[in-house]
Amino acid sequence: MDGYVISRLHHQLRTHVRGFAERQIKPRIPVMEATRAVQHDLSRLIARQGWIGVTIAREHGGMAAGHLAKTIIIEELSRVSAAMGAMVQASQLGVAKIIHFGSEAQQKTWLPAVAAGDCLPTIAVTEPDSGGHVLGMTATAHRDGDDYLLNGRKVYVGNSHVGDLHGVVVRTGPGSKGLTAFLVEADRPGFSLGEERDTMGLHGFSFGELRFDDCRVPAGNRLGEEGEGLAVAYSSSVLYGRANLTAVSLGIHQALLEETTRFCAERQRYGKPLHELSNIKLKLGQMQSRLMLARLAAYHAVHLLDQGASCDAELMNAKLVNVESALDSARNAMEIHAAAGLFTDRPIERFLRDAHHIFAPAGTSDIQLLRLAEVALGSAKGSWSERLSGLVRA
Repeated sequence: MDGYVISRLHHQLRTHVRGFAERQIKPRIPVMEATRAVQHDLSRLIARQGWIGVTIAREHGGMAAGHLAKTIIIEELSRVSAAMGAMVQASQLGVAKIIHFGSEAQQKTWLPAVAAGDCLPTIAVTEPDSGGHVLGMTATAHRDGDDYLLNGRKVYVGNSHVGDLHGVVVRTGPGSKGLTAFLVEADRPGFSLGEERDTMGLHGFSFGELRFDDCRVPAGNRLGEEGEGLAVAYSSSVLYGRANLTAVSLGIHQALLEETTRFCAERQRYGKPLHELSNIKLKLGQMQSRLMLARLAAYHAVHLLDQGASCDAELMNAKLVNVESALDSARNAMEIHAAAGLFTDRPIERFLRDAHHIFAPAGTSDIQLLRLAEVALGSAKGSWSERLSGLVRA
């Protein structure tokens, strides 16, 4: 397989997104950090750039630019604000379920709205008492004529409080064949949001709770057939979630290196720039090496996805490498800044907090290692990138 190629389109896209982030997002960060308030208006402004539709086909109004382009968009937003990078990546999870499992009518209805920035989709799987154990969910949907009645709670839902269309996986029967997915509009009776809770990082991003109390949803809102909910949950996480979160980590990592090298050039020790100290230079070298390896892992994995090649393992590895290396570099950055890094007038402590938020979603590092061990042992089960290659190929 040939290596990935960064085209002129990708370079132009990076320049455009970086300029937007510097002009439109960066000035708002002090307020975002001080208030921790969900950024409804900014989320809409970003969505109207068309970037949520980067993997949506042109026939539905999307960019049809592929997963490497998507990675660059999320990376560049996250370089300035991981919260807004996370907003875009979470919406992309909502896009995935419609592309992979939506009917023709559902795709014609929702994908143009998403691509235009008029609809922010989400995916809601996790529950308070089941965590990453998807089969442990207890939220239900019961058939009632031409409708379903949904009851239960979903937590840790990205874009919970700005989303317009929630992709919800609930139980319609026992066992692994008893999960089904639905598209639930945010204005449906019986649907409500939990109270917004303060989080350690990603201030401005909503990451909250959805509640369903006899929420009536038409059968036409069902994604696929009854019993396909597990596939909706797993495929979206494996093919989009891991890649998207990798991109957020990559943007944070880039910001860490840039801010730390700037600090080392400005700060003087013994009459010389701080980076002249050999121990500081070694740490900067570690950060640079980690970032280069992390970007290679990230871009290689999504390039394979764009080619329609088997790449489940590469996506797992990309998330693992990027999350862990960003956290390691955040520690280097804090050590270099020393006491100066503890104050909020510098963004290093924000980068550190934000980096920790990317650890758990779409599988912790331990989960990725367990799955990669199965690859090594030849016991891995299936490949979502192969099963859905025709739908993810750029």
